[in-house]
Amino acid sequence: MKFKDNFLWGGAVAANQCEGAYNVGGKGLSTVDCMTGGSLNKKRVYTDGVIEGEYYPNHHGVDFYHRYKEDIALFAQMGLKCFRTSIAWTRIFPQGDEETPNEEGLRFYDDVFDECLKYGIEPVVTLSHYETPYGLVKKYGSWRNRKMIDLFEKFAVTAFERYKDKVKYWITFNEINSVLIFPQVPTGIRLTDKDNKDEVCYQAAHYQMVASAKAVIAGHKVNPEFKIGMMMIYPVTYALTCKPEDQIAVMEAMDKQYLFSDVQVRGFYSNKMKNFFQRDHLNLDITREDEEILKQGKVDYIGFSYYDSHTISATEKNNGSGNFFGGQNPYLKETEWGWTIDPIGLRIALNQLYDRYQVPLFIVENGLGAVDKVDRDGKIYDYYRIDYLKQHIEQMKLAVNIDGVDLMGYTPWSCIDLVSMSTGEIKKRYGFIYVDCDVNGNGSLNRVCKESFYWYKNVIATNGELLDFDDYKKKER
Repeated sequence: MKFKDNFLWGGAVAANQCEGAYNVGGKGLSTVDCMTGGSLNKKRVYTDGVIEGEYYPNHHGVDFYHRYKEDIALFAQMGLKCFRTSIAWTRIFPQGDEETPNEEGLRFYDDVFDECLKYGIEPVVTLSHYETPYGLVKKYGSWRNRKMIDLFEKFAVTAFERYKDKVKYWITFNEINSVLIFPQVPTGIRLTDKDNKDEVCYQAAHYQMVASAKAVIAGHKVNPEFKIGMMMIYPVTYALTCKPEDQIAVMEAMDKQYLFSDVQVRGFYSNKMKNFFQRDHLNLDITREDEEILKQGKVDYIGFSYYDSHTISATEKNNGSGNFFGGQNPYLKETEWGWTIDPIGLRIALNQLYDRYQVPLFIVENGLGAVDKVDRDGKIYDYYRIDYLKQHIEQMKLAVNIDGVDLMGYTPWSCIDLVSMSTGEIKKRYGFIYVDCDVNGNGSLNRVCKESFYWYKNVIATNGELLDFDDYKKKER
């Protein structure tokens, strides 16, 4: 029950959730810079620009921008083989459509990647992770507009050429299928009452997939050794009952998610989705040239996030608070935020994706959001996180060794505490490293390694062979 010797054990973050320094180094305003804080019971608000008096937690993040050397040294101490992060588009092109890139922003990522490579840590870089230049939202309407394709390609090529000798693994868009759920988060699109939501969202998705394909084509020309992947939320979905109608509901729900992987891995829309567009009278701008680009720009691997699973019924409404894709499952426990905990679902996800596509898979997000408390001795005993990750890694082992899945690596979310995307609060913590910062942004920002840090260090050191809670305690830290 082993992983291959070059398995990429790592951790993941996003630039907009950890860097802070939102207006430093020539950086422009991004859509996430206009997201207020929130909580489980209070939705984040997208404001029109930055409004005085509002609180924007991503403006400071956890100050990775100034503390990246300290943080990467801790990642190296944990033994990470890779570090998944993203490039903030507005650090490179502050408004999104400048003729020349911002050199100070380019140098910052030079420094970050150099620091990773110093410790033998492979950067895994997402080009667009839930942020769009706010200037492009105001000027072009964001991904409603075909102009975005060439602007994204220019940004991608700029990054590829600059970091061609430092970064091998790339991802074009983070959780690209999320545009169907909350389009404002990944694209900055603000829907109005006059909009046909499906038409706007599927059009934006098409433009993003063409942009991704053009980036893949260009990237392979810059460096044929690049491995460029897509990335999606993978929503494992069960029928609520064994009624045949519920099985059809599951099939139809998953078809809308497979649309994204079908196009990016196979290079074309399925007949089923073409019929769906026609049946629902969605008038999409899809040209023959687009179709040819999609054929040529197929990705090298599938990256995906997996946190929970969902249920679907043909007749009952979603009965869950935390799940975006469906209802809760009475057989599973939930987190404090209403997300189901389903390790076996990860094995199902790996099998469903690999059986369908037969390309390498990469789990680039998986983790437990929880309220972590500092004990009297100054330590954070997050045994619940260890248990969550242990169970998921056990299912990865089964998928690889029993089912024959080709799995490249695993980068849990997140290697360090950061601002939660969904709620905009830092108290929903995911990291192996605790950051002293409260929901109002107050604190020393000092870093403290949690118990999960030492446990995961041992997991990496043994290539996943020793997962039991007590294994790491037997070794001297």
